[in-house]
Amino acid sequence: MDYSKYPAEPFKIKMVEPVAVVDREERERVAKEAGYNTFLIPSKDVYIDLLTDSGTNAMSDRQWAGMMLGDEAYAGSRNFEHLEETVKELLGVKHIIPTHQGRGAENILSSIAIKPGQYVPGNMYFTTTRYHQEHNGGIFVDVIRDEAHDAAIDIPFKGDIDISKLEKLIDEKGAENIAYVCLAVTVNLAGGQPVSMKNMREVSELCHKHGIKVFFDATRFAENAYFIKEREEGYENKTIKEIVHEMFSYSDGATMSGKKDGIVNIGGFLALNDEELFMDAKELVVVYEGMPSYGGMAGRDMEALAIGLRESMQYEYIRYRVLQVRYLGERLKEAGVPIVEPVGGHAVFLDARRFCPHLSQEQFPAQALANELFLESGVRSMERGIVSAGRDIKTGENHKPKLETVRLTIPRRVYTYKHMDVVADAVIKLYNHKEDIRGLKFVYEPKQLRFFTARFDYI
Repeated sequence: MDYSKYPAEPFKIKMVEPVAVVDREERERVAKEAGYNTFLIPSKDVYIDLLTDSGTNAMSDRQWAGMMLGDEAYAGSRNFEHLEETVKELLGVKHIIPTHQGRGAENILSSIAIKPGQYVPGNMYFTTTRYHQEHNGGIFVDVIRDEAHDAAIDIPFKGDIDISKLEKLIDEKGAENIAYVCLAVTVNLAGGQPVSMKNMREVSELCHKHGIKVFFDATRFAENAYFIKEREEGYENKTIKEIVHEMFSYSDGATMSGKKDGIVNIGGFLALNDEELFMDAKELVVVYEGMPSYGGMAGRDMEALAIGLRESMQYEYIRYRVLQVRYLGERLKEAGVPIVEPVGGHAVFLDARRFCPHLSQEQFPAQALANELFLESGVRSMERGIVSAGRDIKTGENHKPKLETVRLTIPRRVYTYKHMDVVADAVIKLYNHKEDIRGLKFVYEPKQLRFFTARFDYI
């Protein structure tokens, strides 16, 4: 590996948090008590926590200083004004409504923009997004390019919508039966794969020709912008801010979890350009979240989010962020470990189908692999396969995604390259005796979003 490609951390560490290292026997006890579900393992028993990059980020000194300026007024907080000004400037949107996190924005958008029976095409589902869409009567349709479902294919913009698929859906169902297009930038479950600017432009032109709105899932928009700068011709000399501004010019708004590219621990917002939808959203946010000027967020958290959004678009930071993830991926690839390629912006995804070929999908290979990685090393990861996909709301049958993966998600500004080496060594060691990984079965299965709280046992 050419280590010179990977930059050192563009920050100094001013505070540390000790982590525990528990032995194998203790990890076995903890995993059993958690029902072999990594979501239910207490964090005190985790050595390196790669469960998620959502809200697990380290905030900067400027963000912590901003927390001290929290205006906790129930209405009209000056921190909301700062957040509103920042989002309008950076993204170029007209209106924002704060929410407690991204799924709060998903809930409101789905409630005001979907009529029962309408279709909601998107570039691969995400768990909470699809739940809110279906809960409000929508029918999710995956229109991502076919290559996104193949872990081994390495192409630059694997998150692109297949324009022919989208056009066919519009022709067959009628534009009036399309609620909106949900375009994720980047695509989480495809492996953190980016969407090209060309594709955003084409989706926008097609949809607006038919009077269909386009809403981004903008959770990792800065990572997507970096990939455009790195990979798309004509953008190599553009700033991240310029790229982001053009990206959002092709949307009618966005849902945003500030817990990712906002580099904060809580918060999000709904961005809208349509005046009527904005007024509807303002009414609904009071029901579910809070006043339109705080929407479930404390003033101090809005201040930290406003600062964090700017920091996420600093080139040295976002370059380091993406390349640290890539470093882990390259270490695993060199050892022959099967992963989703190319490596995305926020995580390395282990391909559990190829990692555990002795397990059928009904034996939950990704869940089993995530469990075994914790037992092996104390590294916590997340299943992203048949368990996360859930069941068809009509038939009750398991959705069977083509991708069956374990997500090694890297929190922002938390771990160093040495931590990535420890993770890589653990995964490689596990891969060398992968035949010992045992399949799992449900012993408790919740009806909704089962991956959060389900419990398992060995088959």
